[in-house]
Amino acid sequence: MNIIFMGTPDFAVESLRRIYENGHNVLAVISQPDRKAGRGMQCVPTPVKAYALEKGIPVYQSEKIRKDTELIERIERLRPDAIVVVAFGQILPKKILDIPKYGSINVHGSLLPKYRGAAPIQWSIINGEVITGITTMYMDEGMDTGDMIQKFEVPIEQDDTFGTLYEKMKIMGGRAIIQTLESIADGTAQRIKQPVDGYTMAPMIEKEMGEIDWTKSSNEIRNLVRGMNPIPGAYTILNGTKMKVWRVEVADIIDNLSEPGTIIFADAKKGLVFKTGDGALELLEIQMPNSKKMLAKDYLRGHSIN
Repeated sequence: MNIIFMGTPDFAVESLRRIYENGHNVLAVISQPDRKAGRGMQCVPTPVKAYALEKGIPVYQSEKIRKDTELIERIERLRPDAIVVVAFGQILPKKILDIPKYGSINVHGSLLPKYRGAAPIQWSIINGEVITGITTMYMDEGMDTGDMIQKFEVPIEQDDTFGTLYEKMKIMGGRAIIQTLESIADGTAQRIKQPVDGYTMAPMIEKEMGEIDWTKSSNEIRNLVRGMNPIPGAYTILNGTKMKVWRVEVADIIDNLSEPGTIIFADAKKGLVFKTGDGALELLEIQMPNSKKMLAKDYLRGHSIN
């Protein structure tokens, strides 16, 4: 099948790799513009662009593809059988969606209609889901509202973080797009309408969403910490200082007197334990400003917390 691939982060690279290695003809790759990164603030190619260049695939980049008439005309001239979109980062206009013979196919990181939007993997952990997955769908002009083709489940383990689940979902996304393209090619692909009601949204995660509300339950806070690891990181304010919290576990401690947010223990033997809305939570791994991540008990060997 002749395919134009649109994607930007490393999450999309696995899908592109599987498409390329399974013998599909990748006519071109379209990615977001390169961004400055690192201490030297040098322009760095997107992961998708880097892979495409390595394989000799033509690459095009656009800041606003819906207004890029030259690129749209180029896509039309290429006459793709399908456009595959994985975490591209821009809304595509109908003019592009309607170009391919078999339509524009999206690989989305949730079991739709749950978690439409920019951050489905993080919100599935934050909300305490035990299962998520990949949905492939025909794209329309809405936000993840197109007809579904196939769903592929991925369990969420108790110790999964955004980082570990992201890796699992990335691999599943690659498997999913290959199966979906095969079903489209042989005429067995389904078109399953999404319900008008009953959907949930997964808006972009902002840094301030990582602040811990100690009045919430221990499990809710634990899920927040998992969903914010490795980016942007959960945190609490300790004596006026932002302390990032990377790993926690529910503590088997009964304290019916302290207010939520109270530090119950803070020593190298008992650890760093906070009162929550329904119990207690031990902070296992923390990070103070201008410092590296470290075990809370190690930090308490050289620092005191009242």
